[in-house]
Amino acid sequence: MRNYVQHGNIVDLTAPLAGVVSGEGFLTGDLFGVAATDASAGQKVSTYLEGVFNLPKVTGAGLIEGQKVFWDATAKKVTASDTGNTLIGHAVETAAAAAVSVAVRLAR
Repeated sequence: MRNYVQHGNIVDLTAPLAGVVSGEGFLTGDLFGVAATDASAGQKVSTYLEGVFNLPKVTGAGLIEGQKVFWDATAKKVTASDTGNTLIGHAVETAAAAAVSVAVRLAR
């Protein structure tokens, strides 16, 4: 097929203004992904758009397995709150309120 570009589970996106480190989640517009490598601001970085990743979460609120989760771009953490945040996927484990990370299956 002549118009096929790539599979799409990993794409090259532009690193945000603060740059990005391997394993860190970030948004490009409304597209959330996890950086495969370190990259300075403006550099292209291979970015996972699919898969399950342990990501930092806000403390003070627990998450249950299967719950929709959102990305707080200011805090750079997963949250249950959709207010002002972007849907990124679902928790694949229960995380207590005091937990600092949670396994997330990225949304398609």
